[in-house]
Amino acid sequence: MLVNMKEILDDAAKKKYAIPCINTPNEETVRAVIGAAEELGVPIIIDHAQVHDSLIPIERIGPIMLKYAREAKVPVCVHLDHGSDYTFLMRAIRVGFPSIMYDCSALPFEENVRRVKDFVEIAHKLGITVEAELGIMASASPEDTHGDVDPEKRALTNADIRKFFTDPDEAARFADETGCDALAVCFGTMHGIYLEEPELDIERVKVLRAKVRQDCNIVMHGASGVPFDQDILAIDAGCSKINYYSYMAKATTGFVGDKIKETEGKIAYHELQEAAYEFMKGYAKNVISTFRNGK
Repeated sequence: MLVNMKEILDDAAKKKYAIPCINTPNEETVRAVIGAAEELGVPIIIDHAQVHDSLIPIERIGPIMLKYAREAKVPVCVHLDHGSDYTFLMRAIRVGFPSIMYDCSALPFEENVRRVKDFVEIAHKLGITVEAELGIMASASPEDTHGDVDPEKRALTNADIRKFFTDPDEAARFADETGCDALAVCFGTMHGIYLEEPELDIERVKVLRAKVRQDCNIVMHGASGVPFDQDILAIDAGCSKINYYSYMAKATTGFVGDKIKETEGKIAYHELQEAAYEFMKGYAKNVISTFRNGK
C-alpha cells in the first residue's frame, strides 16, 4: 500500500528502529526492495534521486515505483531524494510522489530556511511530507554530489567531513521555522564509496534528537559503507530513517560480473536480470533486518 513518509517514520521513532530508504533507479531494484520488505512483513521507503534523473527520468520510473507501492502487501513510501531544483520538485508532485526531500543545504542557513518553509506550506496542503537537510553531506564522487555542493566544499576525509557537521541549535531552529517532517543531519557520513572508515559522532545525534522537535524525524544519509554496529548506534541515538544504496549497487555489480564469468558468458540477459534481482532482494533483506525493522 502507498503511504506518506510520516505515517511510518513516527512508529519507527517511537519503537527505536529505522526504516531504510533505498534508491530504486530501475524496475528490478524496485521489485527487489519491495519484495524484501514483503517477505519480512515490514514498511519500506523507495526513492528516486535527482542525480539519477539523467539515467532514468522521474516521469518514467515514478509511475513504476508508485504502481509497485500501491500493489505491495506492506506500507511503501515513494520518496524524492535530494531534490535541489524547484522545477524538479514540481515534476515529482505531478507524477504523484507523496514524499519529497527539498535539499537546500548548500545555501546559507537563512535561505535554506526560507525556501524549505515556502515549499512545506505548499506540500502540506497537498498531503505531501517534506524532508530537508542541514549541514553539507560530502561525496567521494562528483557524479554523486547532491544539493549542488561546490566542488571546493566536497569533503573526502573524516577530518574534512567534520567541518560540515550539523549544529544542534541551528537544527532545532530550522525544524521549528520550516515545519519540515524530517531532517537529514551530518555527523560523519557521506555519499558514495568511503575512502576511509567513517567516524560517526553519535553523541551529536543524541543532542540533535533531544533539541529538534519530536515530531520531526532525524535522518541519516550515506549509511551504506558504514559498519552495521555504527548504524545501530545511530538508530539508538535517534535516527528513524536511514538512506542506503551505493554499496548495494556496488555489490550487485560484483555479483553480475561473477555470474558472467561463472557461466562463461553463456547466461542470457533475462536470466542475468532475474539473478541480479534475487541477489538485491537478499541484500535488501539483510539491510532491513539489521536496522531492526520488524524486530
